[in-house]
Amino acid sequence: MGMYAMTGGATGIGAAIKNRLHTEGHEVTVIDIKNADIEADLSSDGGRQHANAELAKVASAGLDGFIACAGVGSHVTPFSLITSVNYFGAIASIEGARDLVAKNNGALVIVSSQSAVMDYDKNYVQLLEEGKEVEACAAADTLDGQTAYGGGKLALTRWMRKHCTEYATMGVRMNAIAPGYTETPLNLEAATSPEYAEAMAQYKASIPVGFAGTPEDQAAATCFLLSPEARYICGTVLFVDGGSDAQMRPTEF
Repeated sequence: MGMYAMTGGATGIGAAIKNRLHTEGHEVTVIDIKNADIEADLSSDGGRQHANAELAKVASAGLDGFIACAGVGSHVTPFSLITSVNYFGAIASIEGARDLVAKNNGALVIVSSQSAVMDYDKNYVQLLEEGKEVEACAAADTLDGQTAYGGGKLALTRWMRKHCTEYATMGVRMNAIAPGYTETPLNLEAATSPEYAEAMAQYKASIPVGFAGTPEDQAAATCFLLSPEARYICGTVLFVDGGSDAQMRPTEF
């Protein structure tokens, strides 16, 4: 039995990951804004510090894995909230769990997005990569929700790639999954919103395998990357998207 922790385990992909780990016989500590083992608001510095301090207490013996899954969708306002939770909250939680995972030579998985491969406002992405939260949040509020969301996932995935070798030397494998269209409550909110409904319907209809993904599909990929079977996989971005990325970028990999 392993010891795992994660952010965002209340619903959707996070809940499916938590349930799969439980089914496999592992213990899971969930960090979320409500209905969690550790309740914390990852949009604030104080909330992040509280989450990390509490995790250090309950997992002092070490973690076999950590999943950074907490996030909000592109339809959430203000758009600066997307930035603070999805990017800065994710990195703070990963850094807070790093030494605990290193104790057990475990693995880290970040939940990114298929949308991370697209082009976004370069100034916004640069502010994220430079760690300038105040400026990046201010910039997000002048943009649109998809830019705030996708640009954040782009910067987060780049962060993973830049830091995976450093983490590997500590005994921590770090990878990311990039979900495509997945039937989650968060996705349903976007798919039924006036702003995104048409685009989401077209996206769903275009999936090469002919059907939308489920949270369980994303959980299966995540748990594989966490497992010993993936011991030689480090710094990769696993697209779990029914072929959408290959359809969009057939010559890039």
